[in-house]
Amino acid sequence: MQTAKVVWTGAQKFRATSPSGHTIHLDSDRTSNEGPGPMELLLMALGACTATDIVIILEKKRQKVDWLEVICSGERAATPPTVWKKLEILFRIGGNLQEDAVKHAIALSEEKYCSVAATLKKTATLSWKHELIRA
Repeated sequence: MQTAKVVWTGAQKFRATSPSGHTIHLDSDRTSNEGPGPMELLLMALGACTATDIVIILEKKRQKVDWLEVICSGERAATPPTVWKKLEILFRIGGNLQEDAVKHAIALSEEKYCSVAATLKKTATLSWKHELIRA
């Protein structure tokens, strides 16, 4: 079992330590906004999870990625709990890549590998788009 630790540091601020020992500061108060909030971290985790999949899959396909950015946008429920209801994932990827390879990598991440996406699918509709910018 993995364990994270979250320590309250005052107001709506917290220091979280990951199971691997890394620390991040969170701020649930969007007015003071001194750190990301928990729901923002989910968007960031989604982007990092699927980006990792894309890079690994394309490397295995011998496709050279020059750069990649993943933009995750979402809408939350209007009433508590204000879960993510709709998420849009846009991959902007650069390099001399084959379109079919990019589409296949995204599909594999969406359908099989991205555990964050699989978790979020329980409350949200996810849509996946990409822009391929060839070198």
